[in-house]
Amino acid sequence: MSTVLITGGSGRLGRSVVAGFAASGHTVVSVDRGALPGDPAPAGVVQESIDLLDAAAVQEVMARHTPDAVIHLAAIAVPFSAPEDVILRTNTMLAYNVFAAATENGVGRIVTASSPTVLGYGNPSGWLPESFPLDENTEPKPWNAYALSKLVAEQVMRMFATAHGHTTRYAAFRPCYVISPEEWEGAPTQQGHTLAERLADPALSAPALFNYVDARDVADFLAVLLEKMDSIENAQTFFVGAADALAKEPLDKLMPQFLPGSEALAAGLTGTSPAFSIAKAQKVLGWTPQRSWRTELTDTNRADLASAASH
Repeated sequence: MSTVLITGGSGRLGRSVVAGFAASGHTVVSVDRGALPGDPAPAGVVQESIDLLDAAAVQEVMARHTPDAVIHLAAIAVPFSAPEDVILRTNTMLAYNVFAAATENGVGRIVTASSPTVLGYGNPSGWLPESFPLDENTEPKPWNAYALSKLVAEQVMRMFATAHGHTTRYAAFRPCYVISPEEWEGAPTQQGHTLAERLADPALSAPALFNYVDARDVADFLAVLLEKMDSIENAQTFFVGAADALAKEPLDKLMPQFLPGSEALAAGLTGTSPAFSIAKAQKVLGWTPQRSWRTELTDTNRADLASAASH
């Protein structure tokens, strides 16, 4: 088995990615400022606590572990959770430092996390896409520092691929709104609401266009991506999401209520169709998500949903 170095391994998504690769028998190096929950670390996991903004420290840890693959997840993960200049500077430099160190140390496969927010939805000045569902060909229109930083991370990936793509494989992925395993049990989501509350009140999921993905499905996607990077076109970007929407009603009914002017665009989002297409990941990689809120929501959380819906 290979050695996989994962930055941001202690985060909401990182914990499931670390666990998934460790369970598959890989040696995992989790690089984060904070430790993974629990003590000691899971079997097969080595923890490194460094500041990824310190380029020399990143070089040292990369050289010491000589990983076969790097998955870069570390970032300021919530828009407006820090000053805009800090978010842009931090996320951009994190991506650059990790790509530079991994490339210079001969890592064969390097992947970075981007975000669907690069497309620009939620812009207070107004936003409409060219069409639905949204996919990798939809024009990015970032309107805040977080979204821009993620688009820059994709450009950093392409820059290194332009210079080193003959020897190194690169990729980026845009994970939808991440749901960690404990959130199916009723733990608060990233915005502080429970899944029951988000499903009962469409206004809570509307800002993200009802997108979501189980963190374990992202881990599965990354395993497939690393396995197939040598046989697909280099420097590609993929959307990674659930096969349905985080909504009880079809999006052709909900979307026009929250996205003015989208009636005609959303007309094809019938049934359980999500606003974000994962067709590229399915076609190119053969990956399909295995989990949805319909299969993963616990009985307790379903009861909370029914209670919330009745009020």
